[in-house]
Amino acid sequence: MSLSRIYGVFLRYFFVLKRGGIQLADLFYWPLVDILLWGLTSVWIQTHSPVTNLPLILMTGLIFWQIAWRGSVDVSVSLLQEFWHRNLVNLFSTPLKISEWSFGILLLCFCKLIITVLFGSLCVYILYALNVFTIGWAFLPFAALLLLFGWTLGFLSSSAIIYWGAKVEAFAWMIAFIFAPFSAVFFPVSILPKWAQWISWCLPTTYIFEGMRCILSNSHFPLHYFWVSLSLDLLYLFLAVSLFRYMFEKSRAKGLARLE
Repeated sequence: MSLSRIYGVFLRYFFVLKRGGIQLADLFYWPLVDILLWGLTSVWIQTHSPVTNLPLILMTGLIFWQIAWRGSVDVSVSLLQEFWHRNLVNLFSTPLKISEWSFGILLLCFCKLIITVLFGSLCVYILYALNVFTIGWAFLPFAALLLLFGWTLGFLSSSAIIYWGAKVEAFAWMIAFIFAPFSAVFFPVSILPKWAQWISWCLPTTYIFEGMRCILSNSHFPLHYFWVSLSLDLLYLFLAVSLFRYMFEKSRAKGLARLE
């Protein structure tokens, strides 16, 4: 075993890490997200103990967050696959429209999501004897709203990827968790600092997770939360799709081949 060759391999990947801003930020991003999410959750549990239906609230929140995250990552990773397979130019040199590609990807995301939710719900029931469908009829509109927001984040990250290429691919996995602490996935909004609460109430996901906790705490679901969440979802999705189309046209004008 050669120490010089080992050192050479180390330097090869070290300089890639040093030159890549996204990769370098990745070292600090995930620890920070975990500290924020679980730190705030711990504070809530400690200050409000005992919390009614705590295991069910956490597991339902986890399943719901998977809906938003899967919706986001499936859109952007589908685009990244064209980079990885060096098929981007081939794909869009055909008569395929960007709208047709988008609807095809969303259809695939929807099918994959159904499998993910059913599998996750079954695992929660088998392992913890908890039924995440306890919230009843509200599960379907909640899931739909979270999926819309996931698609919004997917098109947002895809906008960066289609313009800058695979060098920002880490953004596909990171973007959803930027909003996780502000979405109050596992804890109420009241735990957040005042400035963070303002951001939180601008996100459609916050109204869903707050509504979920209201139902599981034996309270009624505030119906106006649904309409506010839907309005924000449609607005943000429209803006994200418009940005993606704009970035795609700019990238195509510069030449998609440069990204491969």
